[in-house]
Amino acid sequence: MKRYACLLLLALLAGPALAEDAYPNRHISMVVPFPPGGIADLTGRPTAFAMEKALKQRIIIENRAGAGGAIGMAYVANAKPDGYTIMMALSSISILPEAEKLFERKPPYQMNQFAPIALISADPTVLVVRADSPWKNVKDLVEDAKRRPGKISFSSSGIYGTLHMAMEMFAQSAGVQLWHVPYTGGGPAMNALVGGHVDALASGPAAVIGQIKGGKLRALATWGDKRLAALPDVPTFKELGYNVEFYIWSGLFAPAGTPAPVIAALRDAAKKAVADPEFKAVMAKIETPIYYLDAPEFQKFWDKDAAMLAAAVKRVGKVEEKK
Repeated sequence: MKRYACLLLLALLAGPALAEDAYPNRHISMVVPFPPGGIADLTGRPTAFAMEKALKQRIIIENRAGAGGAIGMAYVANAKPDGYTIMMALSSISILPEAEKLFERKPPYQMNQFAPIALISADPTVLVVRADSPWKNVKDLVEDAKRRPGKISFSSSGIYGTLHMAMEMFAQSAGVQLWHVPYTGGGPAMNALVGGHVDALASGPAAVIGQIKGGKLRALATWGDKRLAALPDVPTFKELGYNVEFYIWSGLFAPAGTPAPVIAALRDAAKKAVADPEFKAVMAKIETPIYYLDAPEFQKFWDKDAAMLAAAVKRVGKVEEKK
């Protein structure tokens, strides 16, 4: 009888411990380090919904915007590595620490503070000009830029932002000097182009395809490794002889040090999410191509992309925000 009582007591004590070890046993926060409505948010919400089905737990989107994404990214970098705080980040995750180094400031986080889970999407940027511009193709634009250094302007979502870096990489490859006009976000940058305040823009496809089809903008090239299905007549820069490739990608991360079994569960959920029909339909609706890579392949992709962006940041050098 005493032996039975001891076994029962051990089972009761072990029960809570086993329950605590089961992952996940409560809701998960997916931090989006940008405001609602941006590509990270638009990708994060359907990803979270699809992952919920696999994990059988709620995933709540938490927008922690500010400082170009640095606030939310730093929050996740320093979060408890238990799998209950994850993040949907953009390629700018690699830019911010490099930009801070130029000013000899302490970066808000280091890239080794994150553990990749999966790459979800990768949008090659598109070079657009107004439909009434004199440039019918990239050759026209480059020849004009060589004749008039620093006179052709382009807008961006901010200094050292992804749209800025894409244009700098192109300008470097083409051997031209362009005039950068930074704005507070992708929306204002687009309005500046359409409104005639600047001459060109690098943008994610989803933001410009409607304007292209509506006859307001002309696409000259894309930064992808192959032509976009939505813009089959638009060549890539690589086709045109420029060795540049750039993506505004969205990827899932957890804080470094998250236990391997938890990372494995998140990887499995992400893999199931990108195969979910509802997820595919939502991504097709916002014209954002799914580009899934599991953690090991994503790490290789990220390392290569980060090296390209670091070189671009050094090429740009110190750029002070104009007050």
